[in-house]
Amino acid sequence: MRSTTRTTTKAAMLALVAGVALLGAAPARAADPKPAAAKAAPASAVRQLKWEEMVPSGWDPVKILKGRGDLSRLQDGDAKASAMLREVREVWDAAPTRPELDGQKVRLPGYLVPLEGQAGEWKEFLLVPYFGACIHSPPPPANQIVHVKAALPAKGLRSMDTVWITGTMHTERRDTDMGVSGYTVDGAMVEKYVEPPVTPR
Repeated sequence: MRSTTRTTTKAAMLALVAGVALLGAAPARAADPKPAAAKAAPASAVRQLKWEEMVPSGWDPVKILKGRGDLSRLQDGDAKASAMLREVREVWDAAPTRPELDGQKVRLPGYLVPLEGQAGEWKEFLLVPYFGACIHSPPPPANQIVHVKAALPAKGLRSMDTVWITGTMHTERRDTDMGVSGYTVDGAMVEKYVEPPVTPR
């Protein structure tokens, strides 16, 4: 498995489940009515996108694990555990995307996973929704990974820094050493994420 070659089978499987929990069980939520309305928005409008809006309604990333018993009891070196991990990875790498997002101008926050460039000047990276994905834990489903090519090298950033990307999203699958992405944004503007100020009540 790409980024988990030194990770035990049991740890990798538990990390997959933990990753889904970090996504906030987004697939179980009702479909957001915004995508249909966004299609009628002006071409110049930039939509601030949420990660859960990138998952088709009804698609459940943990469905394949249901009824498989207590995963914490898995033993490393167990052929069944390794086969289950491969099966989950195949399903997640083929995770469906939302075609209505193709061609939309979006703004999305996430964590940076470097692919190409030199330290502190990244030209190409994956954007993921939670800390450690693709590096300290297995990649999330493809519909929760965006392959980003920056318009200008993203300077002063380290692996797993939080950033905003802005650009035109496409539903194009790309396979990298760090994971399979279901979405791409080429020519993206990249800026360091700054937490919005808290408004006093």
